[in-house]
Amino acid sequence: MVNSQKPSGHILVVDDDPRIRQMLARYFEEEGYRVSLAGDGQEMRNYLERLPIDIILLDLLLPGEDGLALTRDIRARSDIPIIMLTGRSDVVDRIVGLEVGADDYITKPFHLREVLARVRNALRRRQPAALRAPSERSEVYSFESWRLDVGSRQLLADDGTEVALTTGEFDMLCVLVKHAGRVLERELLMDLTRARNLEAYDRTIDAQIARLRRKVERDPSNPVLIKSVRGVGYVFSARTSLQDA
Repeated sequence: MVNSQKPSGHILVVDDDPRIRQMLARYFEEEGYRVSLAGDGQEMRNYLERLPIDIILLDLLLPGEDGLALTRDIRARSDIPIIMLTGRSDVVDRIVGLEVGADDYITKPFHLREVLARVRNALRRRQPAALRAPSERSEVYSFESWRLDVGSRQLLADDGTEVALTTGEFDMLCVLVKHAGRVLERELLMDLTRARNLEAYDRTIDAQIARLRRKVERDPSNPVLIKSVRGVGYVFSARTSLQDA
């Protein structure tokens, strides 16, 4: 299909059901997006190697490698947003999807406008710094040996190395750092990180925290930056400083 609108982003739909692929392609192309379609993991990799992809809509149940395995593979080399699509409603599947690095999770059957809202939200949260508000671009936090640049959405080690974070992980770290020293309940964390659209349970927050600890803690099994408060939630215990960008 040809659409005269300027594309809002490039979506890769990975689903073994051709009807779902075509339905999503038609809908998002009409909304001004560029859409590529893959029926399995190999086709997905071919697109990722050849084309710049802004977001992936990934089915959980695929022939060969399933969506969880593919998410692990993508996360080993990229922080591209991943929204999982699945017919499974089991909360355990949702937890595992988030644990391996998915940013969002939608259960089939879904409403197309809901998928659009989730895609827009994920892409908006990854906008380049130049498109963000001046106040947001100026926020740069330092703690321990880390530098968190909110505007460019980068976490940098003291040697300048960037640590890849998913959209959910970055948003979680921002909330924790901005509220350093304050105990944050899981429900509040869901609100502040806009994770309500994940139909989240306490364990989804725990899964995000566990992934984040593996990236910022020297010893994730004995965390000193992101501490648990039994029965309540979490507290960011490091001393932070806010700098001008």
